[in-house]
Amino acid sequence: MVNDGSCLSNLQCVMNIDAEGYDQVESGAVTTGASVLVEGIVVSSQGSKQKVELKVARLVTIGKSDPLTYPIQKKRVTREFLRTIAHLRPRTNTFGAVTRVRNALAYATHKFFQENGFVWISSPIITASDCEGAGEQFCVTTLIPNTREGTDCLINAIPTSKDGKIDWSQDFFGRPAFLTVSGQLNAETYASALCDMIEPELAFADLNDDMACATAYLQYVVKYILENCKEDMDFFNTWIEKGIINRLNDVVEKDFVQLTYSDAVELLLGAKKKFEFPVKWGLDLQSEHERYITEVAYAGRPVIIRDYPKEIKAFYMRQNDDGKTVAAMDLLVPRVGELIGGSQREERLEYLGSRLEELNLNKDSYWWYLDLRRFGSAGSRMEFLVDFAAVLPVSVPHAGFGLGFERLVQFATGIENIRDAIPFPRTPGSADF
Repeated sequence: MVNDGSCLSNLQCVMNIDAEGYDQVESGAVTTGASVLVEGIVVSSQGSKQKVELKVARLVTIGKSDPLTYPIQKKRVTREFLRTIAHLRPRTNTFGAVTRVRNALAYATHKFFQENGFVWISSPIITASDCEGAGEQFCVTTLIPNTREGTDCLINAIPTSKDGKIDWSQDFFGRPAFLTVSGQLNAETYASALCDMIEPELAFADLNDDMACATAYLQYVVKYILENCKEDMDFFNTWIEKGIINRLNDVVEKDFVQLTYSDAVELLLGAKKKFEFPVKWGLDLQSEHERYITEVAYAGRPVIIRDYPKEIKAFYMRQNDDGKTVAAMDLLVPRVGELIGGSQREERLEYLGSRLEELNLNKDSYWWYLDLRRFGSAGSRMEFLVDFAAVLPVSVPHAGFGLGFERLVQFATGIENIRDAIPFPRTPGSADF
């Protein structure tokens, strides 16, 4: 049996004793995990498990595999074990299928947005701005020497100012820098000039447009894998989650439910289920709450929850007229919970500045983001600005969302642990491979 990774099925290769290279099979050189070159003729198979097979004329062993030390044999092993050999687990049926579906989802993502007039940009990985305002970013610095000496030596080597604080002026960027958590703020910059961008960010759009785009996107990519990854999806349906194909078909065919945050809280308060985390207006919904809403209350249908309390959402989300909520939405799906999070952005400079002050965020760090509101917008669809003319300066109404891609892979394959949806997961205490 040989497999080149392009599909789930193996190709059965049949050799006669007079075929060139038969001695390599006879001597045991061709074992599980070995790589081979096989030449022959594809013929109808006499067996019942496959339609065709390869009648081998020549076989060459390219890379041997020691059967005594090769960790993946023809037996079932746990996914926990496979995480310890992440460099070899793509050779298993499960992870080969996950990788092909992940690739198809990525392709379908770009296909959807390109077909709908979006433009793709590369947003920076390193930033000085905290997009979410949570302050939980990884710092990037050149101040720590590349040395294996003790901790005290490292601390003493970091330059400080007269008041004892870190002297960031001597760092590479001359200021604190971090790994970004989102490219959204940068996408807004280009959406203000070129219209719709891929994170995505939609110019001349409100929250309703944002929800419609998120719905259309999810239905598109799910339909794509159902139509183009049938063998892999049948594998998941048989071995990973029975009924997954029906569940995904429901996503494509049925309307999504829409609830306000207030309605969702009321629904949860009336639930007979006892939750681990408290339910109260003003608190963020936890995964157990989100899964209850999609899996129990609405029997497996995706649900969009909108209009969240402003205190639990990011500074850039547009404040609603009630003064208590913002035009934010989360798209929830069964088994995963939140898959997509988005909002209409605050296009009013006055409101945006006040929100930064409320959250004690440094306005100087967001000077360029505030400029987007000061200097209006590109484009000619000015009719959208009429309702906002009384509150100036103002940019175009715009909205966007972010997708947890690994969660999408998890949702589409039925894989329970998100670490198995990521080729090389990075977890606390582990950065192997």
